[in-house]
Amino acid sequence: MIDPDDAYQTAATETVELANRLAADTPDNHPWDIADGLLAGAVHYWLYSRQPCGDPMCEDCSAFATADLRVAELKRLVEQLAQDSDYYHSPTDVNVGRA
Repeated sequence: MIDPDDAYQTAATETVELANRLAADTPDNHPWDIADGLLAGAVHYWLYSRQPCGDPMCEDCSAFATADLRVAELKRLVEQLAQDSDYYHSPTDVNVGRA
């Protein structure tokens, strides 16, 4: 069995490698389109993985018991991951100070 931290890192690394491969193999496709497709697949899988077990009293599933709760958690997670990314701020952001 893979350690959860290793599984997380492996999945993240392989996603970036897949994006780079797709970009190299299809140079006519815009990187935004590739990224949007990867994000759509990741969201789809994440929502699939958070389906509640069916027991309305299950404490483990309570945070994901409704579609709205799942989407709220997904938004929170995406915001956290974005802010933790090396690419969150860009030197070309329009709100970057210029001296």
